[in-house]
Amino acid sequence: MVALRKYLPHLILAVGAFVMLLPFYWMFLTSIRSPAEIFSVSLWPIPEKFAAIDNYTRAASQVPMLRFMLNGVIVCFGILIVQVLTAVPAAYALAKLRFPGRKLLLTLVIAALCVPIQALALPLFVGLAKAQLLNTYFAMMMPFLLSVFAIFLFNQSFRSYPNEVIEAARMDGFSELEICWRLVLRGSLPSLAAFSVFSLVAHWNDLYWPMIVVTDTNLAPPPLGMLFFADVESGANYGALMAGATIITAPMVICFLLARRHFIAGITMTGVK
Repeated sequence: MVALRKYLPHLILAVGAFVMLLPFYWMFLTSIRSPAEIFSVSLWPIPEKFAAIDNYTRAASQVPMLRFMLNGVIVCFGILIVQVLTAVPAAYALAKLRFPGRKLLLTLVIAALCVPIQALALPLFVGLAKAQLLNTYFAMMMPFLLSVFAIFLFNQSFRSYPNEVIEAARMDGFSELEICWRLVLRGSLPSLAAFSVFSLVAHWNDLYWPMIVVTDTNLAPPPLGMLFFADVESGANYGALMAGATIITAPMVICFLLARRHFIAGITMTGVK
């Protein structure tokens, strides 16, 4: 009974991990199989005919895959940089400064978390169309440049930063911006890493908004580029299609693995030690 109680949580977590990782494993397995083995139900990692070179070559040459990846990098990091530049001072002000309407603003931030992008898509699209900004990087980035989730996350982290340190910094002549960026944010790097992973993954995988504002293949981010790839292939070569999906998924997996410790700390911690 003691052994069951000890190992049952690990067994449940292992089953959950298997269910979550199985689609990614199947995607990679399909990307190295020949067309004759695509619909095989076998999970054996070694295919009868190794077709990875052909599939990945077709995925890289059939459509401008590198261009799609570059577009994704430009859009994701452009959004992330502006989000951090706007959210960090806003969160610091809400967490550490006292001014009239502070609680109301925080309530509005929390309420804005409930508004999906779909509710704003039509007016945003009309505004961008009238400004002749469709088919631009700015059109893909504009709705996400101000992140209320980032403000909320950083606010929760900044609230636990010691007020005594901030008061000492003020007495030493630090400005509020210097305290915000050089002290408070430095003490909340796990939260910054966690938000960075959330933001990069969300916008790297975003298909809904780019599909609305972009029709130029040269500006397509990776998910939209995969739609163009599927159109070109007419859905016939699943091996090459899964090879393309593996290529655009790999950067996000690497990003998470590099930042996993800070990511976990940023999610589980709400203050500094």
